[in-house]
Amino acid sequence: MKSTKLKIENRKGLVLNAQLELPANQKPNYYAIFAHCFTCSSSLSAVRHISRALTQDGFAVVRFDFTGLGRSEGEFADSHFSANVEDLLDVHAYMAKHYQAPSLLVGHSLGGAAVLVAASKIEAVKAVATVGAPATVSHVKHLFSHQIEAIEDKGNIEVNIGGRPFVVNQDFINDFNVTDLPKIVKELRKPLLILHSPFDKIVGIENAQQLYLSAHHPKSFVTLDDADHLLTQEKDSQYVGEVIGTWAKRYFPQTENIMLSTEGEQLVGHLNIKEDNFTTSIQTKNHTIIADEPASVGGSDFGPSPYEYLNAALAACTVMTLKMYAERKQWDLQEVFVYISHSRKHSDDLQVEFEKPKYLDHISKKLKFVGNLDHAQQERLKEIASRCPVHKTIANEVIFETQIIQD
Repeated sequence: MKSTKLKIENRKGLVLNAQLELPANQKPNYYAIFAHCFTCSSSLSAVRHISRALTQDGFAVVRFDFTGLGRSEGEFADSHFSANVEDLLDVHAYMAKHYQAPSLLVGHSLGGAAVLVAASKIEAVKAVATVGAPATVSHVKHLFSHQIEAIEDKGNIEVNIGGRPFVVNQDFINDFNVTDLPKIVKELRKPLLILHSPFDKIVGIENAQQLYLSAHHPKSFVTLDDADHLLTQEKDSQYVGEVIGTWAKRYFPQTENIMLSTEGEQLVGHLNIKEDNFTTSIQTKNHTIIADEPASVGGSDFGPSPYEYLNAALAACTVMTLKMYAERKQWDLQEVFVYISHSRKHSDDLQVEFEKPKYLDHISKKLKFVGNLDHAQQERLKEIASRCPVHKTIANEVIFETQIIQD
C-alpha cells in the first residue's frame, strides 16, 4: 500500500491534513473517503486498518482530519457537525478535481452520520458504509450533557470528552439539532451497509436498527459481535474493511486490475517502510498477495510470513504434482493434504554427521491421502512428493544474482 500526504484547503481557507492510500499496484479502480469518529483523527489505528483492507480490493482511500482535529487547521469549536459535512464535500471536490471523484463513503461513529448527509448531496457517490453510527446527530450531546448549562451561561468553555479537553461554544451545541438524519437516510436511495456491535456502549445497537428501518433497499446490516465502539482490536477493524470491500463489489462494475509492472520478472515485492511496518505487497502478472510478520515479532499479521509462503509454495507444488501423477496412473486419489512446517534444528538432533556440527534448515512434510489406495501406491506417492519442482529447488544448491535498479 502506497500512502501520499495531501493538504486540502476547505471552503473556510483552513488546510485539512489528509492521507491518500493507494493499492499496491498504485492503480485504483475506484476512490473512497473515510470519515473518522467524533474527537478522533485519521491516524486512529482502526481508520488505518480499514483503509488498508479497502486498498486490497482496489480502492484508493483518502482519510483526513476534520477541522480542528488531528493535524488539520482550525479550532475544535468550529468542527461542529455541519462543518464536518462541509469538510467531506470539500475533500470530495478536491479529489474529483485532482484525481477521481470518490464513489464510496465510509464513516465511523459521528463520521458515519456525516457521510450519510454528504452522500445525499453528492451525485457521484454510489454507496455508503457506516460503522457504529448514531441514528440522530444530537446523540453525541450526551458525552457532555452535564456541561451544557455551563455553556449556555459562559459561552466558550472547556469540556472533557473521552478524557481529553475540548473548547466548545453554543453554536457548536445548537448545530447538532439542525439535521434530521432519519429523514435524510429515508430519502437517500443509495446502497447502504450498516456495521454495528451489539455491545457498543457509546452508540447503542438500537441506533443501527433505526438507521436500517429508515433506509430503503438495497441495505445491509452486519453485526460486529464483541467489538467495542472504537474497534480497538485490530482483528475487528481488519474485518470491517474486508466486509466493506466485499460488499462494495456488488455495486461497482468490475474493471481490469492494472498491475504494478514486474519489470519483466515473475513477481515484484513492495514495502513502504514508513507507512506499512512489515506489511508487504507482492504481485505477479495477474495476482496480488500480502505478506507480513506475526504480531509476536512486531508485525501486523495482515498476511502469511515469508517462511509461510515458502511452505505454501512447497505445499501447492506437492499436491499438484501428486494429482498429475495419480491421474496419469489412473489411481483413485480423491484428495490430498500436505502439512508443512519449517524450523531450524541442530545436525546432532537430526542425526546428520558434519565435521563441524551446526544448525540446519528443517522442513517437515506430512501427507494424508483420501481414496482407495493400497500401501504400495501410497509409498510411491510419498516418493513422488519429493520430486515436485519446488521441493527439488529447495533441496538443491541455488545460485542467486542480485542487481540494483536505478531510478
